[in-house]
This record gives sequence, C-alpha cells and structure tokens, in this order.
Amino acid sequence: MAKRLAEDLGRPYEFDANFHGPLRRRSCTDVICLLLFLIFIGCWAAIGIWAILNGDPNNLLIPSDSHGFRCGVDETVKDRKYLFFFDLTECLSPQTPFVGCSTKQICVEKCPEVVYIPGLNSSSSAVDPYCDYLNTSSCPQWLLPSTSLLNRCIYNVADRKSLQWNIPSIEVDEITRLKNYLNPVHFWISLVVHNGITVIKDHQDVHKYAQQIIADVVTSWWKIVIGIGFALVACIIYILMLRWIAGVMVWISIAGVVAALAAATYFSYDAWQTWKNQYIEDSLTRSKTNRDIFLAIFIIVVIVLVIVLLILLVLRKRIALAIALIKEGSKAVSSVTSVLFFPIFPWILQIGVVAYAICVGVYLATTGEPLYYYKYISDECSKQTGWINNTQCFPSNFSTSGYSDCLDATCRFVGMANEAYYPYLQAFNVFGFFWLAFFVSALGQMTLAQVFAQWYWTMRKRNLPFFAVTSAFYRTIRYHLGTLAFGSLIIAICRMIRVCLEYIDHKLKKYDNELTKAILCCLKCFFWCLEKFLKFINKNAYIMCAIHGKNFCASAKDAFTLLLRNIIRVFVLDKVTDFLFFLSKVLIAVGVGAVAYLFFATNLVSFMDNSELNFGLVPVIAIMLVTYLISTLFFNVYSMAVDTLFLCFLEDIERNDGKSRPYFMSTNLMKIFGKKNKGPKHD
Repeated sequence: MAKRLAEDLGRPYEFDANFHGPLRRRSCTDVICLLLFLIFIGCWAAIGIWAILNGDPNNLLIPSDSHGFRCGVDETVKDRKYLFFFDLTECLSPQTPFVGCSTKQICVEKCPEVVYIPGLNSSSSAVDPYCDYLNTSSCPQWLLPSTSLLNRCIYNVADRKSLQWNIPSIEVDEITRLKNYLNPVHFWISLVVHNGITVIKDHQDVHKYAQQIIADVVTSWWKIVIGIGFALVACIIYILMLRWIAGVMVWISIAGVVAALAAATYFSYDAWQTWKNQYIEDSLTRSKTNRDIFLAIFIIVVIVLVIVLLILLVLRKRIALAIALIKEGSKAVSSVTSVLFFPIFPWILQIGVVAYAICVGVYLATTGEPLYYYKYISDECSKQTGWINNTQCFPSNFSTSGYSDCLDATCRFVGMANEAYYPYLQAFNVFGFFWLAFFVSALGQMTLAQVFAQWYWTMRKRNLPFFAVTSAFYRTIRYHLGTLAFGSLIIAICRMIRVCLEYIDHKLKKYDNELTKAILCCLKCFFWCLEKFLKFINKNAYIMCAIHGKNFCASAKDAFTLLLRNIIRVFVLDKVTDFLFFLSKVLIAVGVGAVAYLFFATNLVSFMDNSELNFGLVPVIAIMLVTYLISTLFFNVYSMAVDTLFLCFLEDIERNDGKSRPYFMSTNLMKIFGKKNKGPKHD
C-alpha cells in the first residue's frame, strides 16, 4: 500500500549535475494553445471594431419621455434635452427597476428652478413650461428645484438654502386644507419643504454629507497625495525590516490570535450569562434571542480556539519553516528591489482589459434599431385603436389625437432591437474579458517566479544578473505565452460556468423551488472551490514552468506531486504566511492612519491648517484605504516570492544531500532541518 501511494505521488527529484536553476535555453511551450489564444484575441478585436462602428451608447444614455421621444434627439423634442418627471416620488416604487416609473415624463428645455405647490402659490404660471407639449391640459401638480443628472431632472434637497425656497410657513388650518387637497406623499413633501423638519436639515441631510465629503477630498487632495507618498515609504521600510524580525512578527501574530480568541471566549460567555439571567427575569423575546446568539458565538469561539491550540501544538516545529521562508523571501525581495514595482505593469494592462471589455459591451448593447412598445393602453383604448400593451409601435406614426380613451397611452422607447446573435457576441466579450484578465495575472506571476527561482538557485547571490526582472519577462514572453494561455483558459472556463449558474439562479428565483435552490447552491459552492483549487495549481505550475521550462500539464503534475509529498508543510506555509501578510497589511494601514489622524483630525500639529475641512477623518480614511491597496500590491510580490522559494526548497531537499551535492538553501534553513552543507557556501 505504501509503495503504491509512493508511486502515485511520483518519484522524488534526483541529482542532476547539469541542473543549475532556471533553464536559459528553452523551447516554446503549449504552442497550439497560444495559436488558439491569438485567434481568439483577433476575433475579439474584430467584434470590438464592428460594435464601435455599428453601436451608439447615446441610445442607452439619452432619456426618452412618456411619448417615446428621445430628449434632444428626436425631431419633435430637438430643443428639449432634459427629462422631467411629473411626480418623481412615484419612481420610489420597488417595481420601478422592472416596469419603469409610472409617472408621466416629458422632455423640457431646462429643469425647474422654483417651488410651486397648489394652495401656497398664487400663480401657476411656473408650471406652464412643464406641461405636456402634446396635451397642454396635462400639467404637474407641484414643482421643486431640480438639477440635471444624466439629463434627468432630480430634486436636490441639499441646495434648499442656496436656491432660496422662500415660501411662507404653513399654518395649522393650511395643513388641514393641504392634507385634503394633496395625496399623502405631496402633503409630507410640503411639510418637509416649508417647515424644514429634521429629516432634511442641512447638518443631517445625507446629500449634504456626501457633498461635504467630496469637497473635503477635493480640498485636501494634495495632503492625501503626500500621505500616500509616506505610505509608500512605510511599506518599503516595513518590508525591509521584515527580513530581520519575521520570526518575531509571526509569533506575535499567533499570540495575538490566541489572546483575541481567549478574550472573545470570556466576553461571549459573560454576555451569554447576562442575557440568560435577563431572560429568566423578563421572559422577553429579545432577551431569548440575544441569549441564543451569544451562546452560539461562545461555542464557535471555543471550538476555533481549541483547533488553533491543537494546530500550534502539533505544528509548532513546522511554523519555523514558514518563518525561515518569509526571511528568505525578504532577502530575495531586498536583492531584486525592482520586483516591488513590476506589478504596476500588469495592473496597467488589467485596466486596459477592463476598459476595452466595458467599451465593447456598451457598444454591443447599442447595436440595432431603437425599439418602442405601447404602454398604458387601457381596455377602452385597445378596443378603440387596436393597440396592445407591450407590443411594438413606431413614434412617427403614433398619435392619441382623436382618441378620447387614449390620453395616457404612450409609445415608449424600451431598448435596442438587437440581432439574434447579440447574446452570443456579448457572451464572447465576457469570456474574452475573463481569459485576458487571468492571462495578464499569470504573466506577472510567471515573471516574478523566474526572478525568485533564479535567485534561489544562484549559489553566490552576487552573481545574480542586474536585469533579472527584464530577462525573466523576456523569457516568459519568448517561450511561455502558450502555457499562460492554457492556464488562464482553464480558470476562465470555470469562471464562465459560475457566471452562467448565477444567471440561471436569477431566472429561476421567480419559481421559488427549494430543490432547484439547493442544487444551484451546491453547484455554485463546488465551482467556487474548484476555481480556488485551480488557481492554486496554476500558480505552482507557473513556478515549475519558470524553473524547468516544461509545458503546462507537465509543470502542473510536477508541482502537484511535489506538494503532495510535503502536504503538511504546504498547509503551514499557506495559512501562517497568509495570516502574517494580512496582519502586516492591516498594521501598516492602521499605523499610517494613526499618523494621518494626528495631522488631519487633531490640533496637535500647529503648522497643519485643517480649518477648511468639514470632517477631518475624510483624508485619514482615504489615506488608509490607499495604503492598504499599496501594501497589498507589495505583499502579493512577497507572497509570490515565498511560494516560489518554497517549491525550490522542496526540490533542493530531494535533489541534494549537502555532501557531494551541496544544498542551495540558506544556512538558516539548514539549521532548522538539522542539515549541514559541506560543499560551497552561500554569500
């Protein structure tokens, strides 16, 4: 049985006198997949060109009124480019996203700038420009100052003071009269506008907060940029320091987790006892709910704490390997500091891929001819005209004049009449986005893997080429684009399946079938786990390809069997290092945030004038968020270094014995495993 298992896991690597690290003379790998990838990119580019030539995004962005005319585009409303809603409050209905806003909408020359409410204003002339241009007897009952949002007139309550809504206060008898005259929504809007109740006071208004926050960001942008610069320096310093205190940081992290779990155990137990006694006294449902919640939290925390302690007891020696590898990763990153900034290039490519996919998607959605449907056709109108709701109509031939029962009937623009092959083109575009995005990510991973593998397998580190990153990038482009295309294709297919499952789940929700829900939930969970597993395999396959220059399948097999032969070490490396990196990112973000808080939200720094800021925490939070993103960029490089060095370390142990075949690993790693190198020493 043991022999069979050993055979399944593959034979360990044997000593090879000709092996001196990543191959310099290579051959192209997975050429067929590369050709398929290039053909796919060519087709995607052709679809994009066709979509741009035949599509028009304005067809989706330009608003259309209740008569089906597109504001500022169609001849009838050429000089009316803004869409006005008779009663915008009716658009608050939950059904609006599905059936549209039920209130009448017309194209107007400009949005309202005055307030008009029946019974409070003596003149109704302000309403005249906003009456229906095809039926002048149809007018809005009230007006509020509005601003244009994508050419749609939206109320801007935050500008109430600047627009001087000077309307006399509502007396008690007027309130009674208005309540009878207006519908409830209009009545409460009247009270809000005239009495300025707390809901929309400037200092409590959500819109006002948003405007103040944006103003703070605009005002303090240069301070935020300076803070980001300090964050960048802090990240670099932290990474350099991690080379010397990695062990201390790991054990502090572990101790912190144990202490936090112990504290959570105590407080959850105390809260459970408190609510338990409270429920005995009052027998309230709220007390019982809180008692059960804290009991569940207590049980979960205790289980997690016990598992963590058991893992620490069993794997306490293995954690030393993770610490040593993190130190090795620090040395590698410090030796080739340019790798810290290399991910900027893949990020720029990713932004380009996202922008292209969105552009093609929008233009594809606007190919074809505008489609108009009959809306709000009553039974009487249908008998009189033969019109039927939700059937195609043509604005040029549509007119309600002469039909007394069709005053509310409309011929409304509902979208574009796309060709039958449109869904397939859009699916091709989505799949292209996934494939190319994963391809760019793989390109960055393999380039970094070659750099760190070359660093590990170089006995004398001073002999490492100065342009290690450039040469690694060249070798990846020259020989292994097919391997990257193969690996990214597998992930893209898995992601596309997940998207299809989400689409099917959305379509089946209306049936409310518990069996289909359970099946789809299981499928989504399975493919999520499968994608995570495939990403793990791909990453290690790229590392093995970077070292040995084999194709994707061979590299994936070699990496997988090598990891299986060291499964315990793999588990420790993956979990402990991930936790340390997460802790480091949080620590950097919080540390930079604390310094920023000292400068922006306190008066302790006399030379910093923050009087123009509404909220001192706005630049602090902005700096913390950007700091976390920057640290994530750096630690992704760090994580790739650790994963690459880990595979190299495992292969080094199998290939060499430290005597006639000296180890390439550092002295620190040899001490941990009780090994000694009698051959050439490292620098």
